[in-house]
Amino acid sequence: MNKLSETPVSVLDLSPLVEGATPADSYRCTLDLARHADRWGYNRYWLAEHHNIPGVASSATAVLIGHVAGGTERIRVGSGGIMLPNHAPLVVAEQFGTLESLYPGRIDLGLGRAPGTDQVTAHALRRDLNQTGDEFPQLLAELRAYFRPAVPGQRVRAIPGEGMDIPIWLLGSGGFSAQLAGQLGLPFSFARQFSPANTLPALDLYRRAFRPSEVLSQPYAMVGINVVAAATDEEARRLFTSHQQSFLNLVRGHPMRIAPPVEDMDQLWSERERAAVESQLRGSIVGSPETVRSGLEALLEDTAADEIMVSGMVFDHAARLRSYEIVADAFGNLRS
Repeated sequence: MNKLSETPVSVLDLSPLVEGATPADSYRCTLDLARHADRWGYNRYWLAEHHNIPGVASSATAVLIGHVAGGTERIRVGSGGIMLPNHAPLVVAEQFGTLESLYPGRIDLGLGRAPGTDQVTAHALRRDLNQTGDEFPQLLAELRAYFRPAVPGQRVRAIPGEGMDIPIWLLGSGGFSAQLAGQLGLPFSFARQFSPANTLPALDLYRRAFRPSEVLSQPYAMVGINVVAAATDEEARRLFTSHQQSFLNLVRGHPMRIAPPVEDMDQLWSERERAAVESQLRGSIVGSPETVRSGLEALLEDTAADEIMVSGMVFDHAARLRSYEIVADAFGNLRS
């Protein structure tokens, strides 16, 4: 069983758009966090594709990956993930071939099968609304083919892209991508941050389905988790109310920008709404450095994860930086 000090830790960022800020502000904060994460010893910095969500500014994910990779030195930068059904596989191959050409050896391509938005917005993305997600394996096979060296007579090529060794990850919150990742011998990242109940079944399915490939000889599973750390448990819980408000607004069907923390969530939600939010966020780790360390150790023991990816939706940027600094210290990765 891995120890925290032996486990890589990474960052998942949605480039949160807080009340009173602009997208440009969000991107400045994203790059600042990425530079700190680079210095603090984090392994990866991934950005997630979402659309038509007022509190998320990472919709043009490949563009933002380039911005972050260009402003950092060591850390791997990638997608957590690109929602493949929204895009032509050729376009994704060209985008990530371009990124790999600019920042060789530092780009990851994490892929999801959900639209990352509502159905109306999916239609605006020119996505075939008859798709169910079952076509994802075919889209993935097409994308992977573009990254292989071109063969004589091949009429469509990804330039740049062909012949590039860009790590491909499958992302999921259930069993479909877990099983597919195992069957293809690819690394798998599970979204425990919003699907805690499915974590262990999906990881078990991935490991049982795993077949060695030219990519991996054994399974490699990363687990995503919400973490908000502060000097005290009380302060961390207060900061976490911004994240809770975001999910509450999603439950109500009215997503909004990231709100400032509040002292008492019971003033905002009903019992039914509280249950709905907590069912999705109950795996979160929120508290003082000691609480966070013990929570991460328990997560590692429960999941046997090979890597942990931390997401922290905090309203105040300085508090967000401090939260990630505390996490880095818990893993023993803090450098400077």
